[in-house]
Amino acid sequence: MRADKAKVVDEIWDEARIESFLNKGPMGDEPEQFSCLLNAYRGMRSEDFARFLEQFKARGGDANAQSKDGRTLLEIIEAHDKADDFKTLLRQS
Repeated sequence: MRADKAKVVDEIWDEARIESFLNKGPMGDEPEQFSCLLNAYRGMRSEDFARFLEQFKARGGDANAQSKDGRTLLEIIEAHDKADDFKTLLRQS
């Protein structure tokens, strides 16, 4: 984190904020569903990601969507030390 950036904690994640992640366009040439999952993983706490996943799947989203390289988000974050809650959520999806 840069020195001029203040760490934000205890943000309020209402339905509109989660909805905004569901409506983001894809990053670069990544498939849309994978890009949506990756954006949410990078930007949310695990409890908010759980709510996001429910809405994502309700809209027909696939929690096992693959990147352009053929890997799922779970495969990518498998080595991330602080992602255990996210891994559990993705395994349950």
